[in-house]
Amino acid sequence: MKLDDDDFTLFGLPQRFALERASLDTQWRALQREVHPDRFATEGAAAQRLAMQWAVRVNEAYQRLKEPLRRAAYLCELRGEPLNAENNTAMPAAFLMQQMAWREALDDASDLSAVEALDADVRRHERELFETLAVTLDDVGDARSAAQQVRALMFVARFRQDLERRLDALESEL
Repeated sequence: MKLDDDDFTLFGLPQRFALERASLDTQWRALQREVHPDRFATEGAAAQRLAMQWAVRVNEAYQRLKEPLRRAAYLCELRGEPLNAENNTAMPAAFLMQQMAWREALDDASDLSAVEALDADVRRHERELFETLAVTLDDVGDARSAAQQVRALMFVARFRQDLERRLDALESEL
């Protein structure tokens, strides 16, 4: 293992979007046992600092790989197509129209059941986007298209946060 290995290499996993969460979790626990600073308590300050670096590196990689959106963004970067989400917000017109329709539906939703129905629709759409993204990354290998799909999923994730806030507010009124 090297500190500058990519996250997948560090965890002994193939560079694929689709991964088994159980395998990732098992490997994370094994790596944590191996690099935990407490194991190096008797080996001096330098060994403990290095162990701390390793522990931080393993935890950062785990956080990136366990979240599908972060994993996809990371794969795009590894394949030479950084997201540049703060500078690249261009989206297809159909996607933008969908976003506007969802926003209007959320504004118009007057009760819990309407917001729950919208939430179910957005979740279904999000699942479809993730399925398409998996094919784009793992089967087609088109990092440029995948990066655009990740940016779209980032929009959906932000909208889902708005939905969750609205659901929480409506549920607290009950």
